[in-house]
Amino acid sequence: MDIADFIEDLRQDEFYEDQIVSVKEIPRRSAVYGNPAEPIPPKLQEELSRLGIGKLYSHQAKAIDHIRNNKNIVVVTGTASGKSLCYNIPVLESVLEDRKNCSLYLFPTKALAQDQLRMLGQYKIPQLKPATYDGDTPTDERYWVRTNANTILSNPDMLHFGILPQHQKWGNFFLNLRFVIIDEMHSLRGVFGSNVANVIRRLRRICAHYGSSPQFILASATIANPKELAEKLTGLPVELVDNDGSPRGRKLFVFWNPPYLDPTCEKRKSSNMETTYLFSQLVRFGFKNITFSKSRKTAELVFRYAREELKDEGQLKDKISSYRAGYMAPERRKIEQELFSGRLLGVSSTNALELGIDVGSLDACVINGFPGTIASTWQQAGRAGRTRKSSLAVLVGQDNPLDQYYMANPRSFFGKPHEEAIIDSAIPSIFKKHLMCASYEIPLEEKDAQFFGKKGMEIVQEMVEKGDLIERKNRWFFTYHASPSRSLNIRSASQDTYSIVEVESGLLLGTIDTAMAFIYIHPGAVYLHRGDSYLVSHLDLEEKVAFVEQIGGEYYTQPRENTTIRILQEKKKRTIGKTIILWGDVETTTQVTAFQKKKVYSGEVLGVEELDLPEQKFETEAFWFVLSDGLLNKLQLKERELAGGIHAAEHATIALLPVYAMCDRWDIGGVSTPFHSQTGSPTVFIYDGFEGGIGITSRGFDLAEKLLASALAQVKSCNCKEGCPSCVHSPKCGNWNEPLDKKAAVKILQGILKK
Repeated sequence: MDIADFIEDLRQDEFYEDQIVSVKEIPRRSAVYGNPAEPIPPKLQEELSRLGIGKLYSHQAKAIDHIRNNKNIVVVTGTASGKSLCYNIPVLESVLEDRKNCSLYLFPTKALAQDQLRMLGQYKIPQLKPATYDGDTPTDERYWVRTNANTILSNPDMLHFGILPQHQKWGNFFLNLRFVIIDEMHSLRGVFGSNVANVIRRLRRICAHYGSSPQFILASATIANPKELAEKLTGLPVELVDNDGSPRGRKLFVFWNPPYLDPTCEKRKSSNMETTYLFSQLVRFGFKNITFSKSRKTAELVFRYAREELKDEGQLKDKISSYRAGYMAPERRKIEQELFSGRLLGVSSTNALELGIDVGSLDACVINGFPGTIASTWQQAGRAGRTRKSSLAVLVGQDNPLDQYYMANPRSFFGKPHEEAIIDSAIPSIFKKHLMCASYEIPLEEKDAQFFGKKGMEIVQEMVEKGDLIERKNRWFFTYHASPSRSLNIRSASQDTYSIVEVESGLLLGTIDTAMAFIYIHPGAVYLHRGDSYLVSHLDLEEKVAFVEQIGGEYYTQPRENTTIRILQEKKKRTIGKTIILWGDVETTTQVTAFQKKKVYSGEVLGVEELDLPEQKFETEAFWFVLSDGLLNKLQLKERELAGGIHAAEHATIALLPVYAMCDRWDIGGVSTPFHSQTGSPTVFIYDGFEGGIGITSRGFDLAEKLLASALAQVKSCNCKEGCPSCVHSPKCGNWNEPLDKKAAVKILQGILKK
């Protein structure tokens, strides 16, 4: 069956209730070829021909020319456009020239490194000695890799805590390091990207110590500021290559909006159930697909629902699987291989499979809810159609303001440029930790300003005064003996993880970030793994272990959080009309105090249980607006209307902020209060959900008028009367969306924006 026929079949199915709101055809594109200024060496050309690569695309040829001219480059082309050849060909040329030449490949995931190792293994070039070096590499193999491999495939995490602190063991490798490849660059944003930028500066410093200065080759999916991001990551000038010459097959991009549950138009059918239907239908018709969900729990639920739906249809239920971060390595590799081989027809995944792991040719991709950015949406959609045949992408709208904004305005999605990726390598809370790591690796000196800048040297002096560093003969040494890199998790503001252990078997099911632990694995929480439900019977706060027992899947849990904010420093101030908007540093204090048990499918609340968990605090950046007495006098809102109105306005503002900044609503938090002790007035805070902040709310402050206007338009245009998930309800609300007042929110936003 053709993809277009499949869509028509969906329209005729009894399940169909006009869910398709848009079908965008992305036409087929022919290839544009090119040749490097100097031909590929005969031996390498022979290998490329043997692998079926007779010609190079225009962007591949241009990238090779820049690299041969000693330029650092970033290649930004579509999914499956052959970006890996842009760096593999120079690497292979370098080892053919001299087998001592080394290269370091950095991928955001271990799976991508394994995938690239398989690709490099196809070349019959004896001078090439590739090997992975990451957390899955057995201890007894690591010595061989360090002393024999000239092409190391790793990730920023292992470079940070496993290679740089032990650089003495890698002296020969660093001496001969010719290329550093950073793939999937667009994933290096926020806290992760800000940390990686510092890891790269530490890498460059160690290379200089051993006498090398490697070229950097970066590859990325489409974002608005690739050159800027590449230069912020590396601290070096970079040439942009974006003349995509690769062909692509025809793609149909469908926007699928779940219908309303009842005539009041206040609640739509669950996007999880709609996604399960599409996932199951694709499997029934033999279309190989990945279905993406934004959270671990949702990916597991879709898999469980689909398994139940397909249980009476032969072997189909055995041809699907779930996949997400947190699974142990052998389990992930097995699922990847089964999808590649075709044994699996469908995988319900988080964005762990968003990146370019070669899982073979896929026919379709279903995206359960807008992923948070246009760039991520296209990246996920690009997983299908990696050959020249037709493919399908379906974006299923969730019942939240951002999704419904795009469902109502699909032209805005297809006509809108990709977002800018935001990083800041000089965030003090991050910068200080990496300076500690650098001083442990090699004592710091004044000349290191070339890597860490003037600001870095100023922070060094502060660290000396606090006793974190010791100064001797104009060099700065780390105070302690243990490597500080071990206590710095570069993917998170939180530096610890909790282990999740099944009581009966003693098996480690997975891990979870400490910052999210109390939300997902609090005592009494239902934790999902491979579609099965586990009850958290005990949470050991000291050892950071959650003990779980398998149970039936009749209910799930939703925690309640109390968050307060203390203003530390006001840095920027402006007004909209008579409303003051501020931006600066704040301290957030959050405590999970209770949880609801909710019935699976219906969402009916079965009960509430109290919790006694410690508070979690961190400092970050925020912008906030303070309602003036004049505005309050005009609005004449009652106490509950005011509380519900500012709470609803907070939700709507957070929901629309990703339209203006490359972030997810889960990257930002909010607090609204009818009286804040420091402002003396009703105040709404929007804060970065990461310690130290990463610039998201700074963008919100700069564009506050546009942001609030978009929030007002979305709330006003919603068909509901009292407020619903499409306008003011939030799936991440720690107060279970209480109280909320849609009408009061409209009045408040209109009052702020009125000149």
